Amino acid sequence: MAAHDAVFVGSGINSLAAAALLARAGWSVCVLEREERLGGCIYTSADLTEPGFVHELLSSWHPLFQGSAAYAELAGDLHRHGLEYVNTELPTASAFPDGSSAFLTTSLEGNVAELDRHAPGDGTAWQRQFEEFMADADLSFGLLSTELWSLGGLGLGRRMLSRLGRDGLLGFAGHALTTCRDWVGETFESERAHGLLAPWVLHTGLGPDNAVSGFMTQVIACAIQLGGMPVPVGGGVRLVDALTAVIREHGGEVRTGADVERVLVSDGAATAVRLAGGETIRAGRAVVASVTPTQLYARLLGPGEVPAEVGAAARRYRYGRAGMQIHVAMSEPPAWYGDERLARTAIVHVTPGLDGVSRAVNEAERGLLPAEATIVAGQPCAVDPSRAPEGKWILWIQLQELPQGRVKGDAAGELDVGDGTWTEALREAYADRILARLGRHVTNLERATLRRVVLSPADLERLNCNLVGGDIYAGSCALDQNLLWRPLPEAPGHATPVERLYHVGASTHPGPGLGAGSGYLVASELTKGPLPRRLLARVPLVGGRLA
Repeated sequence: MAAHDAVFVGSGINSLAAAALLARAGWSVCVLEREERLGGCIYTSADLTEPGFVHELLSSWHPLFQGSAAYAELAGDLHRHGLEYVNTELPTASAFPDGSSAFLTTSLEGNVAELDRHAPGDGTAWQRQFEEFMADADLSFGLLSTELWSLGGLGLGRRMLSRLGRDGLLGFAGHALTTCRDWVGETFESERAHGLLAPWVLHTGLGPDNAVSGFMTQVIACAIQLGGMPVPVGGGVRLVDALTAVIREHGGEVRTGADVERVLVSDGAATAVRLAGGETIRAGRAVVASVTPTQLYARLLGPGEVPAEVGAAARRYRYGRAGMQIHVAMSEPPAWYGDERLARTAIVHVTPGLDGVSRAVNEAERGLLPAEATIVAGQPCAVDPSRAPEGKWILWIQLQELPQGRVKGDAAGELDVGDGTWTEALREAYADRILARLGRHVTNLERATLRRVVLSPADLERLNCNLVGGDIYAGSCALDQNLLWRPLPEAPGHATPVERLYHVGASTHPGPGLGAGSGYLVASELTKGPLPRRLLARVPLVGGRLA
């Protein structure tokens, strides 16, 4: 029986970052991946469309990782193993139906001028909100980088109370719960400013009328100004390769085609994992599972190994809206209608604005294909020209407003959805609608398209089993499954009811995105020792426990 200190189930960014940190700290680690490739939602392909075009099939942009604590610790080793990031001063924009556009840059002065262009005074409002945010940025980012059910979480709460006072803390908490609609409406006069910021809520798994979406909009907007939209030269696979190299150079093992079918438990503690072929791998100190709660509590653990209320909660875990990807290889750069800066911008949201985002989210949540979805038009070649042959271009198109599960109908009344399953015909017909709209903004889109490949929600789930029903964020991010309550109120945080079994990934705090946040938090706890967790586990809570 093979034996390691820590065994990881799944090879997403959280597993790889945590394994690299533990390996550097002297732990013997083993990462097991069921697919024949590593990286989870980092999936780079050089043969998806045409030769020479390097596409990211799932995630693409790395601002969260480059700004993360994991990157801060691992950067030297990662760059030594070939990772190189490139960035842009034009990270994002929104293009509106009338041909106008609005931009968010990496310059405070530039953003003040840009927002004033749309409504006098909005530039001053931007500067004021940015300065106010930065004054307590450690608290805001602390909410998203701290193990909330831990001594660290208690310490963050004490720091908030000490700095802000009781009334200030209540105000901070109330502000954090506001909706995007309320925050942008109270802060900016221009509907163009609203339409520039509102689409970013979708990247957090929320909609603009959800609680917490206002706070998340502000966090993302400020982070974009601070950090831009970096990508690795050559694709996300370069990050996966570099993390894997760090693990292996410190004696760790990384395996593909290794499907873990069960976490083995003895005396209430995880001791090993068993692969589908029968092989058992012992874990002397920890098993770390980067899976959904459904998989963890219904597949990897056996009956009676977790409290009944936790198993029931896992069965109630909700998945969010589905996503879709459209990958386009172009024979030439895009000819955007309107502002020439659009062709140099990393991510352009094609949207009618705040109300359009809200309407599309509502339609998707009612089971309908949106009539006018938010189009996330990513342009990796604007940042990394090596992704395509010289003079050619790639569009990475993401759609985040599709029904979870069966499609009930088409909000536009144009498409026959059949029995609601994602057939090839429905997938391509919906992609036709999206590209026809985009073609009104990118005037050479039809003529310059060499080939397109569309991935429906069903295709996304086939690529990664954590994307249930095509949910690219591995679980609804509604408030009752977010922050303190992610993944489950009955099992919050990353420790589980099974000793030495830890839960990481997009289903856990701080949620989705390529930030490696949950992996870093678990690696930090494992290397500092289990004493704080054991102390906190004795403190009862309503609906859960501190762990």
